Amino acid sequence: MQKPINSRYAIIDLGSNTFHLLIIEKQSDTIRTLVKEQIPAKIAMAGINQGIITEEAIERALKVLHFFRQQIDEQRVPLENSIALGTSAIRNAKNGTEFCKTIEKEMGIVIEIISGDREAELIYEGVRRALNLGTVPSLIMDIGGGSVEFIICHATRIFWKQSFEIGGQRLLEKFLHTDPISSSAIQRMNNYFQEQLLPLVNAAHQYAPQTLVGSSGSFDTLVDMDYMHRLDHLPDPEKTDFNYPLEEFYRAYELFTSLNHDERMTIPGMIELRVDMIVPAAVLIAHVLKSLNIRQIRCSTFALKEGIMAWVLKEASTGYTELN
Repeated sequence: MQKPINSRYAIIDLGSNTFHLLIIEKQSDTIRTLVKEQIPAKIAMAGINQGIITEEAIERALKVLHFFRQQIDEQRVPLENSIALGTSAIRNAKNGTEFCKTIEKEMGIVIEIISGDREAELIYEGVRRALNLGTVPSLIMDIGGGSVEFIICHATRIFWKQSFEIGGQRLLEKFLHTDPISSSAIQRMNNYFQEQLLPLVNAAHQYAPQTLVGSSGSFDTLVDMDYMHRLDHLPDPEKTDFNYPLEEFYRAYELFTSLNHDERMTIPGMIELRVDMIVPAAVLIAHVLKSLNIRQIRCSTFALKEGIMAWVLKEASTGYTELN
C-alpha cells in the first residue's frame, strides 16, 4: 500500500520489562516526535525462566497497552500505521502466540514477534542515529529484561551480532537471592557469563572493538547518576550521545553491589523501574569490560524503537514488509 507523504506512525516496543511507545509525524523531510512514553509492564516477571507469561503479567500488559491505544487514537494514528514488536519474553514464552492473540482481540493491536538477530539489527539502526560510530569497530550492548544484544560495528557496517538470553530479569531470578547481592552470587554470574558469552569473546578477538556503546535501559540510569553526581542535574533530554567515564561506572558498580534496594533508591538519578535489575546489569557490564579489555564507554539514548522508526520511514513509500 502506498503511504502518504505526510503521515503519523506509532511504534510500540514490547520489552520484557518495559513497554515503549513512540508516535512521530513525518512531514516531507521533517520528523516530529508527538509522544514518547515508557511504562513498566514487567511481562517477564516470575515466568521468564519457565518460558511463560503469567496471568498477572498479561493483566499488566493490557493495562499499559490500553493507555497506549488511547494515545494512538488521540494522535489520530491509523492502526495500519502502528507497529508493535515483541521481543525476548514473548518470543520464548510457550504462551507467546496466545498472548499476542489476546492483545489483538482486546486492543486491536497486532504484535509481530521478531527474532533476536533482527532485534540486534534494529538496535544498531537506532544507535547509529544517536551518535557517530566512526570507522573503528565498537561494541553495542543493549541489556533488556529477557535478552542482551551485542553488535560489533562501525558507522556503516555490522561485522558481527548476536542476541543472548541473559537479560536482567532472567539474571535477577536466577542469581540474586540476597539483597545486597553476595560475593558468591557475583562469582557465579561471572562464571555463567564466561560460558555463555564465548561467541562474543571470539568475535571481539577477531574485530577488536575499542569502545563499549551502551544503549537504553540501565545505561540511561548510569548516565543520569553520573550527571547528578558530577553536575547535580539530569542531562538534557534532547541529547542522545554521552561519553561515560569509566571511573564513574566503577563507582556506580560499588554502590550497586554493596547497597540494598532501599539504599539504592536514595542514589541521585536512580528510578524505581531499574533499582533491582541494574545490579545484574552492572555485573554483566563489568564482566564485558574486563573480558574484552575495553577502556571507553559511550551511551546512546536511542535503541530498538528508534531503529524501528528508521525502518518504518524507509519503507513508508512502498509499504510494510515482514520485520523478521
